[in-house]
Amino acid sequence: MDFWRYPQYFMPKLRFFAKIAAGAGLGKKFFWKARAWRGFCYICGMERAGAEKTAIFFPPAGPASTLAQAKSETLRKSLHFLIALSPAMALASLPFAVLSLLAGVLAYSFMELLRASGVKVPVVSSLTKMASRERDAGRFVLGPVTLGVGAALALLLFPLPVASAGIFALAFGDGFAGLVGRLLGRVRPAFLFGKSLEGSAACFAATGLSVYFVSQSHVAALVAALVATAVEALPLEDFDNIVLPLTVGIAIQWVL
Repeated sequence: MDFWRYPQYFMPKLRFFAKIAAGAGLGKKFFWKARAWRGFCYICGMERAGAEKTAIFFPPAGPASTLAQAKSETLRKSLHFLIALSPAMALASLPFAVLSLLAGVLAYSFMELLRASGVKVPVVSSLTKMASRERDAGRFVLGPVTLGVGAALALLLFPLPVASAGIFALAFGDGFAGLVGRLLGRVRPAFLFGKSLEGSAACFAATGLSVYFVSQSHVAALVAALVATAVEALPLEDFDNIVLPLTVGIAIQWVL
């Protein structure tokens, strides 16, 4: 979870420490300019006699920052959309589709290890840097690996129609949830673990439509949409790319 986006989780703690600092005489030096991932928080007015006047605010992202976030999220989710091609590859040849996914995972892992060790790989390093999240800074970017592994496992474990439903839920449900949540998300109830209601609605709609396209079953589409939306809301980080298609596949197979 990007905690800096949701001050309700940690603002009470900051106010508590601010009062302690004011009582200890640390005053304005305490938490003067703290950075929380992509946001800056400033704690002002921490006077000994009036720590309750402390003001905490987060400057809103400007147009340039919003545009950069939109580009990064669009590039990242384009990989989710491309993974929807794997069922078509499996229709032609299942071994070829699985081997292609695993080969892509291995090739990416090798190049990402080079990038993480300081060796710049043409094109790949730039794309990875553009598409990575703040939590990925300075470490191996795991998302493409779990994406390929999740699709490959779905193809290996389920019949092709069921695997296709799980992969489409991953590609379109999770993909549109990220895009809509990042660009339009405003309502973030606690039971969604910081995810937005708008993103969850997009996940539900995209999963339901894509699964109905594969199964032609309203029940299967509804069950898949509910399961995908629930899994997408969990704080699984990159591992939702594996959990989501498998849980949707199990649910579809149980329904059908």
